[in-house]
Amino acid sequence: MPLPPGKSSGVVTAALAFSGMVVSMMFTLVVPIIPDLPRLVSASAEDASWVITSTLLASAVFTPVSGRLGDMYGKRRMMVISLALMVVGSAICALTSALPLVVLGRTLQGCAVGVIPLGISIMRDLLPPARMGSAMALMSATMGAGGAIGLPLGAVVAQYANWHVLFLVSAGMGVMGLVLTLALVPDSPLRTGGRFDFVGVAGLSAGLICLLLPISKGGSWGWTSPLTLGLFAAAAVILPLWGWAELRVTNPLVDLRTTTRREVLLTNLASIAFGFAMFGTQLVFPQVLQSPAASGYGLGLSLLDAGLCMAVGGGMMIVLSPVSARVTGAYGAKVTLILGALLAVSGYVTALLLMTEVWHVVLAATIVSAGAGLGYAAMPASIMSAVPTSETAAANGFNSLMRSIGTSMASAVIGAVLATQTVRLGAATLPSRGGLEVALIISAVAATAGMIVSAFLPRRRAARPGADRRLTPEHPDAGTRLPGNAGGPLAGDAALDVAGTSGEPGPRRTE
Repeated sequence: MPLPPGKSSGVVTAALAFSGMVVSMMFTLVVPIIPDLPRLVSASAEDASWVITSTLLASAVFTPVSGRLGDMYGKRRMMVISLALMVVGSAICALTSALPLVVLGRTLQGCAVGVIPLGISIMRDLLPPARMGSAMALMSATMGAGGAIGLPLGAVVAQYANWHVLFLVSAGMGVMGLVLTLALVPDSPLRTGGRFDFVGVAGLSAGLICLLLPISKGGSWGWTSPLTLGLFAAAAVILPLWGWAELRVTNPLVDLRTTTRREVLLTNLASIAFGFAMFGTQLVFPQVLQSPAASGYGLGLSLLDAGLCMAVGGGMMIVLSPVSARVTGAYGAKVTLILGALLAVSGYVTALLLMTEVWHVVLAATIVSAGAGLGYAAMPASIMSAVPTSETAAANGFNSLMRSIGTSMASAVIGAVLATQTVRLGAATLPSRGGLEVALIISAVAATAGMIVSAFLPRRRAARPGADRRLTPEHPDAGTRLPGNAGGPLAGDAALDVAGTSGEPGPRRTE
């Protein structure tokens, strides 16, 4: 469908990208205060870690839920609700130091992660084909760029103000995103209808909690402890049962038949690898930049200076977003994903060879971020070229969940490596150079895995400019019915042309 009169695609894109940037920044704004959290909330280190874990779990559970609700009841409506939850959560954290309330606030903040996949789906619904590729690439880039920008911003606030100001900043930016969304982003009338799958939500939530909680807490609980092993075992039972039940529901939370299509399945697997590889930069490079020179590898920068160095990579993701759109439009998402993974591998290899100067680390981190940016921007195009228009928000939400699983795995695996390979420096214990090198190798292997998986994606011909492609029975959107379109498959403004975003033939809007 076309944009309403008075709404330009550039304004809509800017409003959606700003909201995505706000959500990404919200996560890393708290990084500077993580070492001090036990003191700030008057709790043990183990209990204080729930401030971080709660956000991870909430984002994993709520992202696919918000996507499905967006498809059913309106994507902009769910964006507004998600941003409102973030504002409320930020306000709670800003007004209290009590651990239970801070955990509650962080849980509500985590519910906002679905803003990015919802925004991408809105772009597919509303933007003209010529603008869709670059807009989705920019929205995807906010996932990494916002996080990179949030680190130095958080360091500045933490250094010169009370820690509660971090959450006031988050709340204020959330309000700005909320206002921009309400004022500038039109609603899409595309709806799937049907009944909400409450059983599917309960099953997926239980399975994800049982999977991600021991991944996050295994280092402190012990990887062989009964609690850790028990939760993993529960996840191994619950998730297959959930999948079995979803295949028998008329309106499932996640359409597993769609997710098992070759293109969707392989893109989701690549997303896990990219999430792992990207998070490696946030675990290794800041450690190198901030550790003292006496460690044998550290460059002795302050948290603020290290954050500014890492922000360069985030900026590169934004700069390369239109490049990713052009490459994807010309050669398909497969080529873009492979190129992105290759750049990530090159960045980690660069770090293994050059890590003695600040510019070495900045160069390596920027190369990895550039690769991740290309990959992140190509994933929505790959997903949306293979799913019905009525399921874009849910499919993008599930893809975001896969990236979250990848980052969680990276945190657990690399965290365990850095915790076991250490050196003593006075009273402090720091990761050893050997441990950091092992972490770099593991991250490079993850990026390589992403490249291999991407190589098996089907490669379709790039769309010919001006070609009049319409829905065919073979296209996944064929036969999809929407309210107001009772006459048959998608037609008119409900049929969106996704060619040019992925370089693959797709349904074309007919006039």
